[in-house]
Amino acid sequence: MSKLILFNKPFGVLPQFTDRGSETKRATLSDYIDLPGVYPAGRLDRDSEGLMMLTGDGKLQARISDPKYKMPKTYLVQVEGEVSDESLDMLQRGVKLKDGLTRPAEVERFEEPDLWPRDPPIRVRKSVPDCWLKLTISEGRNRQVRRMTAAVGHPTLRLVRWSVGEWSLEGLQPGEWRHAE
Repeated sequence: MSKLILFNKPFGVLPQFTDRGSETKRATLSDYIDLPGVYPAGRLDRDSEGLMMLTGDGKLQARISDPKYKMPKTYLVQVEGEVSDESLDMLQRGVKLKDGLTRPAEVERFEEPDLWPRDPPIRVRKSVPDCWLKLTISEGRNRQVRRMTAAVGHPTLRLVRWSVGEWSLEGLQPGEWRHAE
């Protein structure tokens, strides 16, 4: 059986085991996971939260992270402003970014999810409403979800990766991990 770890990466944690090149110590995966022979299958930016997967199986790692396999990744995204039907349509058709047109996304408005509080909290502006989207993509460009929501006029305030393929964060608090079933 291949070893697959599901980890709920907290905000501010680097998606790697070491921190090179920083004068101040930053949290890394090694602060939470002490298992030999597992490596991240894909990345999740320091300022994003949620599901990271780690494995020592190179084929599984490729199947999870290589865009050619089109494994769906679902995010809960808090964005600035009330998202219009037109903006949803743009995301569903694909958004033109500097590095080309994205694949179409599955997206819907979403009631505020019952998530853990983020530390630090997002910035709140009383004059600007926000809303939540559930967004699923099948590619993994650098900071893609943030760039997509910004391109349709709704900057991302909070980004939580909820699931990758069949695996989800269900039952994992920030900083917790478990073996996948």
